[in-house]
Amino acid sequence: MKNPSPLQVREQKLIELYSHCQLTMTPRQFYAKWDVSQEEIAQICSRSLSAVQHWFAKGRSYRRPMPSDLRHLALMDFILEHFEEIPEEISQKLCLTKNKQERSKISMSE
Repeated sequence: MKNPSPLQVREQKLIELYSHCQLTMTPRQFYAKWDVSQEEIAQICSRSLSAVQHWFAKGRSYRRPMPSDLRHLALMDFILEHFEEIPEEISQKLCLTKNKQERSKISMSE
């Protein structure tokens, strides 16, 4: 097994920037912007449909989404907006595509 890479100043600065990043989007904002179902929002956030339904509920049934849910929605929004601009190698590392052929199918389905 390979030894972990030591953190240099560059990595420490990146961690600092990332930890203070306020990249968020509420479920209501995402739902208003994209024609998605609550089931799809649940899939994006790795939550149950019931949990997502509580996010949209009013009164006593309302439950607040976790910060990680807000970040998942913001990242998905970014990907939906900028997919074609993301280099192929990075999209593969982000599990957005497996190969060039799959990427072209996604881009052509507009």
